[in-house]
Amino acid sequence: MAIRAGASALGLVSEMPSGPGVISDDRIAEIAAVAPPGVATFLLTCRTDPEEIAEHQRRSGVGVIQLCDEPAAGARAALKRALPGVKIVQVVHVRGSESVATARAAACEADALLLDSGRPDLAVKELGGTGRTHDWETSRAIREAVDVPVYLAGGLRADNVARAIATVRPFGVDLCSGIRTDGRLDARLLDAFMRAVAQQDAAVARGPG
Repeated sequence: MAIRAGASALGLVSEMPSGPGVISDDRIAEIAAVAPPGVATFLLTCRTDPEEIAEHQRRSGVGVIQLCDEPAAGARAALKRALPGVKIVQVVHVRGSESVATARAAACEADALLLDSGRPDLAVKELGGTGRTHDWETSRAIREAVDVPVYLAGGLRADNVARAIATVRPFGVDLCSGIRTDGRLDARLLDAFMRAVAQQDAAVARGPG
């Protein structure tokens, strides 16, 4: 369904402390094995130990690791050494202006950043799928401060994604809860979201006037 709608990447959610979309490791490997060329496969993980993350990637066969929590010190560099050719995307949970410094530090080791609205400080960590937006002006400041691609996530829906793109100008957008009904992907919501993205892309291409 996602590929038919025009998705260029699939987020495969492994065990998380909270949030929708979790699937088994066997299903992650199954989907990664049949994803067509040109569609990236992202393993979303809350693990922080680089050896555990590397082993998880080897079992799943994905091309991208999305680190949803802050990893152990040196973990991103260790993953780059252990998994040549596998891209590392670090999630930055945008909480305030201090997130800009966090993002700059992560960008030194990650291949890309994904800006989300989680709360990793809670007793039960929220690491994605919250359905909440955050301050897009801060996200724009992060995008302008780093030299790696920046994805935008967090509460994006068909009725707000155009404004989000216009404000942040991200490399791409990531969606989860905004296109689900009763926890499952909803084709109607997904198609509406993709139409809104396409219309905004066309407006940007036309430029002013």
